Amino acid sequence: MTEPLITASSRGAADGPVIPVHALWEDELAAFLDARPSFVRGFAQLSDFSAKAGQAVAVPTPEGALDRVLFGLGQRVKGTKADAMAFRALPAKLPAGDYRLHAAPEGLDPAQIALAFALGTYRFDRFKARGADGARRLVAPDGVDLAEVQAIAHACALARDMVNSPANAMGPRQIETIAREIAEQFGADFSAVVGDELLEQNYPAVHAVGRAAVPERAPRMLEIQWGDEKNPVVAIVGKGVVFDTGGLDIKPSAGMRLMKKDMGGAAHALALARIVMAAKLPVRLVVLVPVVENAIAGDAMRPGDVLDSRAGLTIEVGNTDAEGRLILADALTRAAELSPALTIDLATLTGAARIALGPQVIPFYTPDDALAGQIEAGARKAADPVWRMPLWDGYREALESDVADLKNDPDGWAQAGSVTAALFLQRFAPTTGSWVHLDIFAWNPKGAPGRPSGGEAQAIRGLYAMLKGRFA
Repeated sequence: MTEPLITASSRGAADGPVIPVHALWEDELAAFLDARPSFVRGFAQLSDFSAKAGQAVAVPTPEGALDRVLFGLGQRVKGTKADAMAFRALPAKLPAGDYRLHAAPEGLDPAQIALAFALGTYRFDRFKARGADGARRLVAPDGVDLAEVQAIAHACALARDMVNSPANAMGPRQIETIAREIAEQFGADFSAVVGDELLEQNYPAVHAVGRAAVPERAPRMLEIQWGDEKNPVVAIVGKGVVFDTGGLDIKPSAGMRLMKKDMGGAAHALALARIVMAAKLPVRLVVLVPVVENAIAGDAMRPGDVLDSRAGLTIEVGNTDAEGRLILADALTRAAELSPALTIDLATLTGAARIALGPQVIPFYTPDDALAGQIEAGARKAADPVWRMPLWDGYREALESDVADLKNDPDGWAQAGSVTAALFLQRFAPTTGSWVHLDIFAWNPKGAPGRPSGGEAQAIRGLYAMLKGRFA
């Protein structure tokens, strides 16, 4: 989990030393070393430190104590500035202790550096037998809103923990418990509709997808409501498929291996909601999380089945492995009933999104140009990359069914799987206010310092920046 940051004012001399960190461009290294004692110069040269991006060296005193840290920013390019998120790599290169940035590089927000450092301290070791090796903490400079930084870092760690946890430890009941605890923490209302009650409460698609699971992992619809009812309604919807076998259209073993992360949308929705509530944004927040296991059993939905939906539209199941959009259909319909000013849905929905943009850039879909601009601005501010994709009208007919109002698997000629999935969701999205769909990955396939392989929080820092700018 992310270690807490501490403020300079909270420390006393008895708390031990605070080690300065010098962030350096390659072209300023020589002047920096010339102004330092010969021991520092010699140690940097012995360590082959050249201030390349991400390079770090811990410089001791002649007596062997840790004196300072040099951290490389790389080659300075005219017209560009350092990336605050580069500081995610720093904690993994440091021994345990307390650190402070000697000076923030020009143009960088110290709060973003503090957040990057906090994100970089994350590790998932819940199932490992290992001793604690001490915390790496950054003493935040004066003026940083430490509570906000901590709230964002802890929410991102929550999302990553949920995604990293195996399905046997992160089932529908566990997600319900987490959602309930978040609601209780912030004084929000919470409700859960479970099992056959889903049919009574008109969530037929959620029930159909999850009914094949064993009773203790029954499908459920979770709802959190928070904030003054006079404020504009913001709905956050997250896909919560705790494990996706593919259903009767079963996935191959390689495709199933990472399907513990198919609840990444639910994890991200709860994490984003936690940040919004901690910031006390003036909104009426509604969080809607349908949670299911797409299991295989005698009563699993079948290819060719026609499902009812909360919206009254019938859906032909062409592929039981396109189940996420089915549960989101009911959740988006529930959001529409609340007349939201803004609806955000987050889902690990398609492999096509990864083919289009890879694992690091998140595609989003919205018909609202103004909202798209706000999302892009928030993403740039938070260094949380997204890319707008088109809701292309020419592909809508690929979702037409001969026996139902629409089908969940588009005709092959359309090819654009992430686009057609978004078009399917748009049929159920609220028509009041604005709507955006994000097809997230929630995973780092390649590890790097500060970005270990495994669960990753994507787009929610940028979305929070957008919400803050729009409603604060």
